[in-house]
Amino acid sequence: MLLEKSFSTLISMNFKLFEIFVNTFSELDAKYMKTLKKAADAGGCTVRSVHPFTSGYESFLLFSGYERRFYDSLEFYKRYFEACNILGADILVLHGKRADKNDGLGDERYFERYLGLFGLGKKFGVTVAQENVNMFLSNNAGFICRMKKFCGDSCAFVLDIKQAVRGGLDPFEICSAMGDKIIHLHLNDNDKSSDCLLPGRGCMDYMRLMDMLKGFGYGGDIVTEVYRKSFGGLDELKSAGKISGKLAAYYNSL
Repeated sequence: MLLEKSFSTLISMNFKLFEIFVNTFSELDAKYMKTLKKAADAGGCTVRSVHPFTSGYESFLLFSGYERRFYDSLEFYKRYFEACNILGADILVLHGKRADKNDGLGDERYFERYLGLFGLGKKFGVTVAQENVNMFLSNNAGFICRMKKFCGDSCAFVLDIKQAVRGGLDPFEICSAMGDKIIHLHLNDNDKSSDCLLPGRGCMDYMRLMDMLKGFGYGGDIVTEVYRKSFGGLDELKSAGKISGKLAAYYNSL
């Protein structure tokens, strides 16, 4: 289903908070983004974050040994920041570099590149947040801790439960490593047979997670993120939405 159609469908189901996953170049067009913003406003909705379709290429675009390509890619990423501005989003999700790309860049240069992108985003009022992603450098609590130490206040993270589980990690360990730099949460569930289920369909200890986040002073949102194969009908999404709402209410009561 095309982005605008799925967006319209979810708005009609009374979902109010969104992360927009841009799927191709044409969807970054300002006119197209304005149609999404118009739909969001008409439905009383908020777009909190934007996810680039180039996430899978960031090793090559932003974190390779060829520095000129990094600067050219910064220019391209301005289009994402401009899209964020149109939509009213203040977070851009970053996957970063795959762990199997051994080109000698090293952690320190990675962090310097991140700081360059982070600083550019701030000029647009957008925070670039590093997500923990399976098979990427960020699928490592030690890497996240080193990034936090190197970047200081110019650093932010997106916690994704399924990505930690898929990468063989404890989501709570990743949460602890990110600490008070978590600004966004991708909510999903898991069990022994699946690493990505709708919230409430698995065995994730959400109460423990909410308690941890509260301890870090988390002030971000809770956004359900699953794959299309993770649900059957739209009624299942409605049920998952209720779980997310209950979690938000619990968190606010702490």
